[in-house]
Amino acid sequence: MSFQKPSLLIFLFFIVKINSNAEENFDVRQHLCTVTRYHVAKDISENSFVPSNINDQCTPIHLNLVARHGTRAPTKKKLKQLEALSTRLQFLLQNVEEEKKSLHNIPAWLSGWKSPWKGKHKGGELISEGEAEMYELGIRIREKFPELFKEEYHPDIYPIKTTQISRASASAVAFGMGLFSGRGNLGLGRHRAFAVTSESRASDIMLRFHDCCQNYKAFRKSQEPFVDKLNKPLLNEIAQELAKRWSLNFTTQDISSLWFLCKQEASLLNTTDRACALFSPSQVDLLEWADDLELFILKGYGNSLNYRMGVPLLEDVIQSMEKAINAREEGLVPGSYEMARLRFAHAETLLPFSCLIGLFLDGSEFELILREHPLQLPPKPPQKRIWHGSTVAPFAGNNMLVLYSCPDNNSSKYFVQVLHNEHPIRLPGCENSDVCPFEVFKERIAAPHLKHDYTALCNMESDQTEQTASVSILSRMLSWLFPVRNGDRRAQKVEL
Repeated sequence: MSFQKPSLLIFLFFIVKINSNAEENFDVRQHLCTVTRYHVAKDISENSFVPSNINDQCTPIHLNLVARHGTRAPTKKKLKQLEALSTRLQFLLQNVEEEKKSLHNIPAWLSGWKSPWKGKHKGGELISEGEAEMYELGIRIREKFPELFKEEYHPDIYPIKTTQISRASASAVAFGMGLFSGRGNLGLGRHRAFAVTSESRASDIMLRFHDCCQNYKAFRKSQEPFVDKLNKPLLNEIAQELAKRWSLNFTTQDISSLWFLCKQEASLLNTTDRACALFSPSQVDLLEWADDLELFILKGYGNSLNYRMGVPLLEDVIQSMEKAINAREEGLVPGSYEMARLRFAHAETLLPFSCLIGLFLDGSEFELILREHPLQLPPKPPQKRIWHGSTVAPFAGNNMLVLYSCPDNNSSKYFVQVLHNEHPIRLPGCENSDVCPFEVFKERIAAPHLKHDYTALCNMESDQTEQTASVSILSRMLSWLFPVRNGDRRAQKVEL
């Protein structure tokens, strides 16, 4: 027995050492949900996934791109929230002074803190870092698929479409500058002019379908209060922990605002030693999960309407590939038909499209989606989850669908490869491969959604929709708060 105590001490030492190293290696910039910068997010991939080896005799004949805009400034609404936070922090510090408590434990930066965006009256625009993200993405895509982008530019060969929101259209321009750099005669970079088109914001059901879908807007409005209630216990718990740690009487609203400030500082300013340093890594994990939960419920797999309203975009993608196949079958030469269709929009576009093609699911969940059954909410840390906003829809996040033509001796002649943030990603709807025969992709992944009509989905009476949303999300909250304990996972899945 004499050797057991030293062994136990050594074991405990290693446990403490492992936890210490984990905290030292923790990078908050990887946990910012949809505020995550692209250079941080794009190489966070599923390590266990091995991409397919595409036959050297297969050639890419068409590319579809659906991309979110690059890094942007805080919106006007959020700028006001940061101004209110500045006033609130000074009030909290003043209370400490009036109660004659020590300020020694309080981070020095809080004293006299002002928003880095103080005095800014407009917001939401693409910033220089976002311009660089999109410009460099254009260059990399051209280098990765030289066969597709060797033709002389024409707007019918390389159509670029965007929404009327300035950060999206500016992203399209920055991307095009990179894609076509060195191909023109303008300036030292030998740039060239290119066309960027958009639909009216009021009728853009292709890229801003969420803005035109009345049922979705009513449904989301009915859900938001319940999502707030779902997250409030977590925010309250962290508020109490931080109040004890920093001797400041934080409220749940304070925690929400400080977490938002942390995300903006870490993402836009690369500053992690101020607002972010107020939170421990475990608290950041929980706050990230709360963001992911909201994203899942309001924009993702939480309800089928969230993504089914994107059917016009999915239909456009399928039709563009069919046209490329027809051109190939008719023997048309490259450059006489469309080679790529390039779209620039928002998280509210990219997220539903990712759901429509079944990304970020396991096999059993994909089957539930096909049967129009709801999914379980993303599990709370420390449990593992697939759904992370930081990888699903970071700034400049994107999906590429590359259509390949292969020799006739294959079982199928045309294949689709899906890349998310430039990396091949598994498709649960195609036996977890990143490459899928086009007909299988069309019939198994796309067709179950394309049977729905956008007008029918979005323009029905909203009263019943709102009522259903309120009741169902309440049921789901109860399911989450009081989980079934008999191990029956399906019994916990409540319609949202």
